[in-house]
Amino acid sequence: MKIRKKLTGLLTASLTLALVMAGCSSGTKDSGASGSTDTETPKTESKGSAPVEITFWNMFGGGEGDFVDQIIKGFNDSQKEVSVKQLRLESNEYYAKLSTALSSSKGPDVAVAHVDRISPFVKAKQIVPVDELANKVGFDLKQITESNIASVTYDGKPYAVPLDTHFHMFYYNKDILKKADLLNEDGTPKLGEMTPEGFEKTLADIHAKVPDVQALAVNTPYFQEPFLNMYYEAGGDILNADMTKAAINNDKALKVLNFYMDLYKNKYSDLNDKTPWDTFHNGKAAFWFGGVWEAGLLLGDKSLNIGAMPLPPIFGSQTHWASSHTLVIPSYVSPEKQEAAAKFMKYFSEVGGKTWGQAGHVPANSNVTASEEYKSLPYRNEFIEAQKTVKFAPPTDKYTTIITTISESLQNIIFGNEKPEDGLANMEKQINEVLDN
Repeated sequence: MKIRKKLTGLLTASLTLALVMAGCSSGTKDSGASGSTDTETPKTESKGSAPVEITFWNMFGGGEGDFVDQIIKGFNDSQKEVSVKQLRLESNEYYAKLSTALSSSKGPDVAVAHVDRISPFVKAKQIVPVDELANKVGFDLKQITESNIASVTYDGKPYAVPLDTHFHMFYYNKDILKKADLLNEDGTPKLGEMTPEGFEKTLADIHAKVPDVQALAVNTPYFQEPFLNMYYEAGGDILNADMTKAAINNDKALKVLNFYMDLYKNKYSDLNDKTPWDTFHNGKAAFWFGGVWEAGLLLGDKSLNIGAMPLPPIFGSQTHWASSHTLVIPSYVSPEKQEAAAKFMKYFSEVGGKTWGQAGHVPANSNVTASEEYKSLPYRNEFIEAQKTVKFAPPTDKYTTIITTISESLQNIIFGNEKPEDGLANMEKQINEVLDN
């Protein structure tokens, strides 16, 4: 998947949230959008042998969009019963328009939604369960991994079809590590003791031997991502078990923050790097916690000499942040089109999943990830290993506001506007206010 085209500098909270929730979609570039921007669903009915036309909304641009185009074309060419017409929206406006469409009952027949976005739609009864529809079209949901199905299940019913799991990998530049004498003969990094102190020693070695690069490029503009990776490794949670109170103001979070503050202080990472993803891609950083969606860009070009592995257990475990693209069907969609949408879902998962896996995502369909075709892609065995220890967002309909609060608070902390202890206390207070309201 093409690396995200992120905006430089500190973003406003609303735009930050839109891009974070879009997760691995490739920013605001429209890669050949199909359809119009009208939210009215085309009223094409099935007459005789004419296919049922359904509208598919998504936010995939750039390289991702190319793969989606291939999947849609493959589905339309494979049968005569259903015709999919897509509408591709900009990622920073996608959820606002989708929410309006679901509220007004005028919009797509099937749509992409990140797993951490569906809870409000379920609560408002704006999307339908997919189990019975899957049965109708012969789609065995047991093909989907248990963790993915659990992430979309409410009151015992799955409300979406997970397409993938996406998360961060530990990318490393072999040329820089070789200069620092930190490259094993098999091309993997010498990381030393897996503790915060041990990892910092590795970074110090790189900094001393290759001083003209960053030892670790940190995603400072979207700092909630590297923070959550290490915080989850340390065993942390955002909310308590019943999701009624914040659970993020603790020693684990403080240790993670101090760890990153040390990296900035010691110049192992550049606090003011506004495009760290480019820094790593351009050979100016040894390590990078980057998305699986960057695999095509970073691993597809052998001249870059980049490798990938699961995030190392710096804080004691390999549990790490993850999200998932899913497909949902709005409640207003007619039974005929719901069934047509289910047929498209089945194809996207079972057949399109092989194409989608090339984008870097780990397909949620276990039959796809077990295939030799998928395993033959670069480092995909490492991706499958990393998928086993993912942690999804808490399934609360207030997560959007909560993650915005976390993002803003973390920016204040790392740029010195608040001490870490004070920032965590304020973050806890703000999250509790969100939950209480």
